[in-house]
Amino acid sequence: MLMSVRMAPRLPLIFLLMIHGFSSADWGVSYSHSHICALKDSSVIMSCTYTYPTGHQIKNVFWTENTDKEPPDLSEDPEYSQRLQYLGDKQQNCTIRLSHVTQKDEHMYYFRFTTNKDGGKWIGKPGVTLTVTDDTDLQVESPERVTEGDSVRLTCKSSCTLTDRATFIWYRNSQPLTERRDTNNQLLLQSVRREDAGRYSCALHGHTYISPAVHLNVMYAPTSVSLSISPSGEIVEGDSVTLSCSSDSNPPAEISWFKGRTSVGSGRIYSISEISSDHSGEYRCKSINKHGEKYSHAVTLNVMYPPRNISVSISPSGEIVEGDSVTLICSSDSNPPAEISWFKGGTFVGSRRIYSISKISSDHSGEYKCKSRNQHGEQYSDIVILSVIWFKGGTFVGSGNTYSISNISSDHSGEYKCKSINKHGEKDSDAVTLNIKSVRCFSSVAVVVVSAAAAAVGVLFGGASGAFVMYICLTKRTNRRSAMKESVISDPNEDTYTALELKSTTSDLYDTLTINRKMLQ
Repeated sequence: MLMSVRMAPRLPLIFLLMIHGFSSADWGVSYSHSHICALKDSSVIMSCTYTYPTGHQIKNVFWTENTDKEPPDLSEDPEYSQRLQYLGDKQQNCTIRLSHVTQKDEHMYYFRFTTNKDGGKWIGKPGVTLTVTDDTDLQVESPERVTEGDSVRLTCKSSCTLTDRATFIWYRNSQPLTERRDTNNQLLLQSVRREDAGRYSCALHGHTYISPAVHLNVMYAPTSVSLSISPSGEIVEGDSVTLSCSSDSNPPAEISWFKGRTSVGSGRIYSISEISSDHSGEYRCKSINKHGEKYSHAVTLNVMYPPRNISVSISPSGEIVEGDSVTLICSSDSNPPAEISWFKGGTFVGSRRIYSISKISSDHSGEYKCKSRNQHGEQYSDIVILSVIWFKGGTFVGSGNTYSISNISSDHSGEYKCKSINKHGEKDSDAVTLNIKSVRCFSSVAVVVVSAAAAAVGVLFGGASGAFVMYICLTKRTNRRSAMKESVISDPNEDTYTALELKSTTSDLYDTLTINRKMLQ
């Protein structure tokens, strides 16, 4: 801003000006700055220009501190003589430099000049006000919060605006910003990053004082989200487990926990006490603030536990007939997968999850169970029992692998079959017809045991499960009794057979036999 100050001329002078054609508009002093703020010990330049009427020649120029009738020349004052330098001329430029300014130099300064003609005197007022400030007055102005990607401008200020061309040095966290120096008092950060956050301060080049630091807070969305599990090794059912989520964000993020897609908790730490297999699965955490959100990688929680829920299934599940193939399957829930063992009664009979029996026979009847075992424990299944049931027609007549008939009569004639049944199912054997003639038994007729006949009866009963004994009393008709001739074959102690001599009997003669049959394997 240019200031023009004019002195009020005396009346005679005005008269002379008018006579000679002068006006007050021809006289003046203009200053570049009406107020100058300078740092203590710095140099100050006060720039100005002046004008005067045509025909005048400049006789004397100087700067002064007052507007007295005859003000003193500062260049002749011992306080200024060594520090004041006139940079102007005696034509139009009236600029000066004042060095090593102090608070004692805080005054209003005026430029005065005189010409070679009577009354040719002029002083420019109001003048230039000088304010001197200490460098300890420096401070940084910064936005309180900025978001990553914004442009940020920081300002180094003092109690007054420094008008001399001061050079500023900027610091972040007490370290110079690569010796960055700005000729003005501002620091521009374009597209600010999170790494730009920190404490900023400023100083003037050539001065040792550094301003107090101001914190620049850069906001940004969550990043570097990670998840950890403690303990980090094998986790066994019943243990306590802690999951921790960490992330880099500003402001600090809120944490949510998920098992699969289901929310299970919140907070940086998610704890599970007395963990069970139900807690197994994939876990991850989500970090969120007002600037964005991000998920961690998924972590699988694998809970180990001993075998449980042991069960046995039989295939086929329906009727099982001697000679069939049967499969027993053991199922269990465990982690890690269990080893399977099979037992019939207390005897180990096989391993692996499936136990197969081909061409099953009565010898395979009994109690079966499986054992499931891993390093965390073992458990047995319930017992599975295979049993054989006998029927005459549709009537239940007995149970067990062997069905015995004593004192057989024609009433025992009919179709016989056995049924094999357990809790998983049942199956009937083929029917066998037993045809008993109307007979009378003689007490005098010897009773024999024919073990060789067992094979014939086995064929007769066609694979029925279980052993049986059949007693059959046969006799000839009453009117043919005399034709019977008894003859004993072989040694009476022989096991093979003891029987009636049948060669001498007629077709009407029936003999009394006892047949003992063991189950064919």
